[in-house]
Amino acid sequence: MTGRERATTVGQLPTPDAGNSWVPDALTRAAWLLWVASCAVLVAWLGRGEGWGLSGIVAVDGLTVTMWVAATFFSGIVHSYSRRYMAGSRTIDRFFLRVFAFTLAVMVLVAANSLLLFGAAWLAMGLVMADLIGHADGWPQAQAAAALARRYFLAGSGLLAVALATLWWATGATTVTGVAAATSTATTATPLLLVAAGLLLLAAMVQSALLPFHGWLLSSMTAPTPASALMHAGFVNAGGVLLVRFAPVVTVDAGIMLAVVVVGAVSALGGKLLKTVRPDLKGALGCSTVGQMGFMLMQAGLGFFAAAITHLVLHGCYKAYQFLASGSRVDRQSPTTSQPTGSAGVVGTVVIVGTGLAGGLLFAALTGKGTDLDGGLILTGLVVLTVLHAARDVATSTSVPATVRYGAVPLVALPALAVYAAAYRGIEAALSGLPGVAHSAELTAVHGLVAVGFLAAYVGVERGVYRRSRRLYVTLVNVTRPHSDTLLTSTEDYNEY
Repeated sequence: MTGRERATTVGQLPTPDAGNSWVPDALTRAAWLLWVASCAVLVAWLGRGEGWGLSGIVAVDGLTVTMWVAATFFSGIVHSYSRRYMAGSRTIDRFFLRVFAFTLAVMVLVAANSLLLFGAAWLAMGLVMADLIGHADGWPQAQAAAALARRYFLAGSGLLAVALATLWWATGATTVTGVAAATSTATTATPLLLVAAGLLLLAAMVQSALLPFHGWLLSSMTAPTPASALMHAGFVNAGGVLLVRFAPVVTVDAGIMLAVVVVGAVSALGGKLLKTVRPDLKGALGCSTVGQMGFMLMQAGLGFFAAAITHLVLHGCYKAYQFLASGSRVDRQSPTTSQPTGSAGVVGTVVIVGTGLAGGLLFAALTGKGTDLDGGLILTGLVVLTVLHAARDVATSTSVPATVRYGAVPLVALPALAVYAAAYRGIEAALSGLPGVAHSAELTAVHGLVAVGFLAAYVGVERGVYRRSRRLYVTLVNVTRPHSDTLLTSTEDYNEY
């Protein structure tokens, strides 16, 4: 009997309470208690109006409380979801222990003031995530993906360790706040500071899976879906946290900041291109993460570190939902020579463009960015592109009547943008006490060239110009191909036992 002739049997899934283990329930409760405690710390921090620390070991400030609330919330969602998803697995206890350990590592990282503790938490976070990627012992592909990710993470940790050692050598400080204080008083960028800033950027690129370090992310699809959600909602965001925490070092030279913008722009466009050739849902989400992390670094490179943190928090919410809901979006259908697409038409185009421009004006009015000749113009331009993209997706949908679509575009997009602006202002206020985060980049001719090139490439991708080149298509397919040892090509390979 062939596989197509075999009847499919669907049985009752185990309930979350199946088995004798108390670990999933206990750690899920603990994760939500951490979120409640983080919210309490946030309220206490707001009441005090300032942070506090512990003998140069940890420092609780605006970035700490913001990331604690976000990270523990994502962790609580993943823990709760995993009780059902992992029910019946013989390795469920180990999975929950790893997820909870990852949560603790993230909390230590964002609170660490000691350079040694910061580096240790960074390393621990990577090693735990590599174990989650290779969680299924019975899959050689999962173990290969874990080994690949582990090599990337160890390399990133090595880059960070050298950067931290260089900062200690240059400043004599053993704490993050000490490095910030010493760097802020520097009138010129010394060679050691430039080396440290470059190494920090490389470490952030590896962690956030930016081009050309995206291979580990696209090869990590062997991870259980909840682990993928945690990875895309929390782990890759650490690159942005690193740049914010060491903002005085990154902003020490305008050339470094420009390099951050260029690196982010390349990954933002590259991720968008790579997504177009991935037929699988999780792979496309992975490419989307590459692009979104690029946008995050662009915002940091422009000096808007609060915008970068806002981006990673909101992207974490969105991407966690996308991964946890990915199973319901799988559709089995026969391939066709062409896919039906909606057309916006003249009225739709006017609505889309008008909504995008209105979104930019609203963002500028609510945040004050984009009203001066500085990096805020580019930041507002990115907001306009985002609104245009979202409005286009809604306006060209064929599932609802055109009048409803065109009316819904501004009614949905503009309030959503107002919420984003409010979140941005709140996080900007939370980070206001951190050194270096208010360093808005001054516009230069190079910034203008980058902006024009980015816009031209973005429009080209939106118009599908890349489809005319077979060579480019093959290149994109090869770039998005996971490592051959991590590919699951047979249904029998999915048996974890």
